[in-house]
Amino acid sequence: MLKIVLGVVAGFVAWSILWVGSDQVLMMASPKWYGAHQLGFEKAVTNQEPFSADSTILIMHLFRNAIISIMSGFLAAFVAGENKKSPLGLGIILLIVGVLVEAMAWNYAPAWYHIVFVLLLVPMTIIGGKLKQAP
Repeated sequence: MLKIVLGVVAGFVAWSILWVGSDQVLMMASPKWYGAHQLGFEKAVTNQEPFSADSTILIMHLFRNAIISIMSGFLAAFVAGENKKSPLGLGIILLIVGVLVEAMAWNYAPAWYHIVFVLLLVPMTIIGGKLKQAP
């Protein structure tokens, strides 16, 4: 059981680091497009101002979410030494946190984005876990 909990924690930490890290890389690589969009979003949320999200960036977020969730699900399974409970637990934790984050940002992106973002979390972590062969 302890290994499963450690797997979930490792997966969650990895997901968070990969999300924030890849966001920073994209902001540095494209400061006038991606960076400006993200800073505009941050400013809008902070000041509760209107914001118009770029659909291309939202789709990029969905792809990043899927890839990062798969990687994190694999890591959770690897650390736990099993590939079912830890990826599922990670997916559920990510879903809970994701719903809270998306609820706070609900007015700043279209509903389809928020819904797809949270719906990808559990299945992608499970797929990542299945990439790790069962012992």
